[in-house]
Amino acid sequence: MGTESTIPFDEQAYLAEIDRVVGQGPFHDNWDSLAAFEPPRWFREAKFGIFLHWGIYSVPAFNNEWYSRNMYIQGKPEYEHHRETYGAQEQFGYKDFIPQFRAEKFDAAQWAALFRQAGAKYVFPVAEHHDGFQMYRSALSHWNAWEMGPHRDILGELKLALEAQGLTFCTSSHRAEHWFFMSHGKEFPSDIHEPLHRGDFYWPAMPEPNPEDLQSKPYPTEAYLTDWLLRTCELIDRYRPAVLYFDWWIQHEAFKPYLRRLAAYYYNRGAQWGKPTAICYKHDSMMFGSGVVEVERGKFAQAQPFFWQSDTAIANNSWCYTDSLDYKTPRQILLELVDIVSKNGNLLLNVGPKSDGTIPDTDQKILREVGGWLQVNGEAIYGSRPWRKCGEGPTKEAQGQFTDSQEPAYTPADIRFTVHGGSLYCTVLRWPEDGCVTVRSLRLPENQNIPEFHGLIQKLSVLGCTEKPKWTRDTAGLHLQAPFMKSAYPVVIKVEMQ
Repeated sequence: MGTESTIPFDEQAYLAEIDRVVGQGPFHDNWDSLAAFEPPRWFREAKFGIFLHWGIYSVPAFNNEWYSRNMYIQGKPEYEHHRETYGAQEQFGYKDFIPQFRAEKFDAAQWAALFRQAGAKYVFPVAEHHDGFQMYRSALSHWNAWEMGPHRDILGELKLALEAQGLTFCTSSHRAEHWFFMSHGKEFPSDIHEPLHRGDFYWPAMPEPNPEDLQSKPYPTEAYLTDWLLRTCELIDRYRPAVLYFDWWIQHEAFKPYLRRLAAYYYNRGAQWGKPTAICYKHDSMMFGSGVVEVERGKFAQAQPFFWQSDTAIANNSWCYTDSLDYKTPRQILLELVDIVSKNGNLLLNVGPKSDGTIPDTDQKILREVGGWLQVNGEAIYGSRPWRKCGEGPTKEAQGQFTDSQEPAYTPADIRFTVHGGSLYCTVLRWPEDGCVTVRSLRLPENQNIPEFHGLIQKLSVLGCTEKPKWTRDTAGLHLQAPFMKSAYPVVIKVEMQ
């Protein structure tokens, strides 16, 4: 499985450098100092990004990206599938997929061009998932894509290609969960067994905690937490990501001092580079205001006074490529984007490439459909800000995580609002067949003292149409007639103000 690794650099010197950077400020490793964080302006204005889950789990391509955990849990579908397809876990373990992860057709420039066509402004490749395999060149472990598998610096190639397309490079680390992710392999004969040492692929494989218990024991050890800190700082220094994303388990009590130290280090590095950085976090892993709130596969029901991000996948049932993906439609993704942006959020949409480095045809088609809509309607999205209200209409929105698997049954009365420059944008979520829409929030006010819409409209248009709509206003709303417009996707009404 591997031998104890000798770290080929001076660990103590690197830890001393981390402390030096933290100590010099302007950010320090306490919440009071980190509360000075402000989300970078480019991030707030970008609105739409791409997430990438790609790694060893793309080789078996079965069920989802948690294959490395579930193949070692007796009774799980992955356990049975593995034994039937590859043999007993004692003879063929997760590590044995590495030589099959060749990425022989991977072309970073092609990926970057596709993401630009999709209308994305930034990209988050996963640098290391829960399985512990690094998709980049590392001095901390031999179990990485540079030394094994593809023998390529996947993250480095993507950074260069994305930036050549004008996209912003970000990345995510899911290393925290590796503390327990491979532990079930110790419960029966498999290739996961003691002794395990730092530097081994499966180390430390500790008992899986209750995910609801943020003080669960055994605590991650100092050696493991130091390793997590060093790996993340190496990512920062080697690749200079504009934003970092962390998955959920950094909320555990044991991570708090290391997380504060890491945040201060990263924000200070951004200050040194002259490019402010940000951390996206789930739940309350960080003190509110010290990073960007992240909602997994869900959203808020109402507009928020703070900037946030929703991350979801192009498929409902997996973050990585499998042969049984339940895809969302382009319409569903666009509805999510429009609704989230109206509520002061960004949408981060995940795609899962195949193990050979190709992006599936269905993913490509969906991305290009989304990009085509954004080419026409992007002015209502990019650089926009929330209006005094996020929207109107009868449809109730679900709130919270894992609420995005079904498309809401929107009606022509469901409209979302954004503003950009001198225009208000009214996006009709389901365009009516007759092209007749009423925007109730733009009605003539009956009482000048009530804070309703009192603006002076200069011009109305429907984005993507050269024909001018007819419109009137009364105390019931703004009534627009555009029978020439036909669309299965959201339609944007542009209201230019005097």
